[in-house]
Amino acid sequence: MSFKDHFSAHAAIYREARPQYPDALFEFLRAQAPAGERAWDAGCGNGQASVALARHFRAVVATDPSAEQIAHAQRCANVDYRVEAAEHSSLAAASIDLVCVAQALHWLDLERFHAEVRRVLRPRGVVAFWSYADCRVSDPVDRHKDRLYIDLTGPYWPPERALVESGYVDLPFPFERIRTPAFELRMEWTVDRYLAYLRSWSASQAYLRDRDEDPVSLIEAPLREAWGAPERVRSVRWDLHLHCGRV
Repeated sequence: MSFKDHFSAHAAIYREARPQYPDALFEFLRAQAPAGERAWDAGCGNGQASVALARHFRAVVATDPSAEQIAHAQRCANVDYRVEAAEHSSLAAASIDLVCVAQALHWLDLERFHAEVRRVLRPRGVVAFWSYADCRVSDPVDRHKDRLYIDLTGPYWPPERALVESGYVDLPFPFERIRTPAFELRMEWTVDRYLAYLRSWSASQAYLRDRDEDPVSLIEAPLREAWGAPERVRSVRWDLHLHCGRV
């Protein structure tokens, strides 16, 4: 089965520019899967969630169909990276305590993936899917970011982006739901770090390939002015939408 690959061409940039998930998220997931033996990070990308899971589970299997993403993934002693599709993994049946998909559920064939989740999870195993979409800093900064997000790169976002924006609320979730607390991603960044994040967007990279022009450069000067001194650190925040349940 082929897959839509929006990240392999800039896997190194993507790895360096992503925000980090809060550790409280993984503490919560570990509490739901008390055995704490094995977790599966499906569609792991650069391994950001995989490495975080590895601090709470004895072993983590991290899979992604992109060999380029796996090649640039963060290395960790108890993370086993594999290039393979989430819908057809090499995992043994009933071998996993937690299955998670971080910011990648919208790329999967859900019917096939849900069947694979049921196959690999141990009895009463836990499944967790989450996403985050737009970020916020301050009204002056956000005005320029919104021009990039909507006006410039809007046509370059894939259709599946709408599922991320909605927090996956319209996707089927055929599992026994677990009540979850609210989580927020929050990073303390300089303007250079923030601009690197904007350049890591798949839509920014698609715009660059199509027009041979960096779209971030079109809003960079006014955004820097709105930000303030280059060394100033500001909070960048994203709402995280978590769906958690049991088989």
